[in-house]
Order: sequence, then C-alpha cells, then structure tokens
Amino acid sequence: MLWFNPAKRHGFIRTDEGERLRVDEDGFAAGEPPLGERCRGTRVSFERTDDEVDEARALNVSVLPLHAANRARMRGRH
Repeated sequence: MLWFNPAKRHGFIRTDEGERLRVDEDGFAAGEPPLGERCRGTRVSFERTDDEVDEARALNVSVLPLHAANRARMRGRH
C-alpha cells in the first residue's frame, strides 16, 4: 500500500512490478476494513482490473498476514 485517505475514500497500491493502482473504499474484500492513512508499506493481495477509461484499479484488496520475522518476540522464561 502506498496510501489510503479515508476522507477522499481512495488510495493507491504499488505492485511488485512498480505499477500504481488506484483502490477505492469499495475495492476492499468483504470483511476487510479500508485502511487508514498510516498504511504505507502494508502488504496486500488484490486483483487488477481496468475500468471503462482504462485506468488500472485494485479490487478485492486484503491485508496479508505478517511474516514470523516481523512479529514481536514473546517475552518469558526459556
């Protein structure tokens, strides 16, 4: 995710290939809340589509789970 602005109800995703795709508030998968403004760098999955004016968009956007390396370490006895 590059950014998502709840007030504007849209944002942009950068694909692994470097393409920018617009994502609208209704482009998130069922049950996925639209991300807030602090979503830069969030990894997502999505489907790419072109609308009637050939603008690339992302649909069915879902947040990907964090990798184990990105999770906080558990504290406790070893």
